[in-house]
Amino acid sequence: MLYAEFHEGQLIEAGPYRVSEAEIVDFATRYDPQWFHTDARAAARHRFGGLIASGWHTCSIAMRLVVDHVLAGSESFASPGLERVRWPHPVRPGDELRLQARVLQTRRSRSRPELGILRWQWSLRNSAGAQVLELEATSLFDLAAATGLDA
Repeated sequence: MLYAEFHEGQLIEAGPYRVSEAEIVDFATRYDPQWFHTDARAAARHRFGGLIASGWHTCSIAMRLVVDHVLAGSESFASPGLERVRWPHPVRPGDELRLQARVLQTRRSRSRPELGILRWQWSLRNSAGAQVLELEATSLFDLAAATGLDA
């Protein structure tokens, strides 16, 4: 989507994305090698009753859905960060995840009018409707080409 297509209050949906056990273990082995993400037998004997995905993996899945279904082909070029990242429920092997993104604000930068700023809230839910991720993201868009302004 182009920056001009976003508006306050807009709800954008993407997915589904099915998570496999192999993907959970692979991601965790590389980036978050805690036993409850990498060792299914040990994880089965403890608090969650089985393997769960890393929260960072969950964020990466949300990012993939956003890029594929929303930002591809847009003027988006960066993000200054995230706020209030929460993982209320774990992601498990076989979960089918869906993203809902609500636009909170769109505005032009006061100091650099060629930049569009999008604040939006992402919510990722599993097929049972449990929220597995909530965060607020800020995305930057380079509008110089579209507006004729120099960067």
